[in-house]
Amino acid sequence: MKKRTKEPAMMLLILSVVAALTVALSACSTSGSAGSTDNQNPAPEAAAPAAILVTDMAGSQVSLDGPAKRVVAITPSDCEIIYALGAGDALVGRGTYCNYPKEIESVPVVQSGNDMNAEQIIALAPQVVVVSTMNQQGMADQIQGLKNAGIAVVLNDATTIDDTYKSIGLLGSILGKDSEASALVNKMKQSFDDIKAKATGDGTKTIYFEVSPLQYGLWTAGSGTFEDEIATMLGLKNAFADVSSWQEISAEQVIERNPDYIVTIFMFDGQGETPVQEIMGRPGWDKIAAVKNNAVFNADENTIARPGPRLVNAAEDLYEFVYGAVASS
Repeated sequence: MKKRTKEPAMMLLILSVVAALTVALSACSTSGSAGSTDNQNPAPEAAAPAAILVTDMAGSQVSLDGPAKRVVAITPSDCEIIYALGAGDALVGRGTYCNYPKEIESVPVVQSGNDMNAEQIIALAPQVVVVSTMNQQGMADQIQGLKNAGIAVVLNDATTIDDTYKSIGLLGSILGKDSEASALVNKMKQSFDDIKAKATGDGTKTIYFEVSPLQYGLWTAGSGTFEDEIATMLGLKNAFADVSSWQEISAEQVIERNPDYIVTIFMFDGQGETPVQEIMGRPGWDKIAAVKNNAVFNADENTIARPGPRLVNAAEDLYEFVYGAVASS
């Protein structure tokens, strides 16, 4: 009898242990299930870059999945802007004449102008190629070849200071550097305002810009050019303001207009006379006021002829030339 009375007690003990184990296992299962849920729902990844849609200087829309990380720029001004925006590391190819800043020397060179080669550029695997509108006219087949290869082609060009601001904004958008572009434009505007504020000219004195020397046929900068705008900024009048853009003129026209200042942008190669000496010694030019007063200046071609941030440097150099000459006369 005693043996039988112990069996129910033993059964109760066993059932209690089983129940406890069941509860424990159920808790573990629930905990594991919760952990599994966490693994199935990891922390959200960073959002993909927003698509970029811009309208280039030729009025064409260009679409990118995000900021360009690999760019080929054909013109020197575009290369300068890219570096000024702090995006030089995105440049994987440059045009033949792109030579500023110094860091650009390590970037592979591609053929430019009418020699532009689509296959050479494609080999660099760029996402974007920036070319001028002149390239569009002369190299339509090469540009189409780039587009066929899935490369975005951006047409950029500027003939005025305002156009330069637009170019900076365009490249800033493409590179994801909008704030940097805005800051650069504002800095340029402030610098130009400062130059204009200290210039004392009243627009009566004239200045002649020689963009091509006599030996190659005289060309000047007329209205709608950086040079013309800088002349106005300095309180001067462009002697050929009645000429549109860059045009060929004659030596007789220059003599007749008798400019007070002459600025040549011809680069001196170190051989023979300097550009200033050549102008000062031209037959008949000794009658021109600028020659009489030794007011002939050889400006840096790379700053005054490129629509980029260094137009400010060109304006500052011309300010020193003009007002230094005034002070000494």
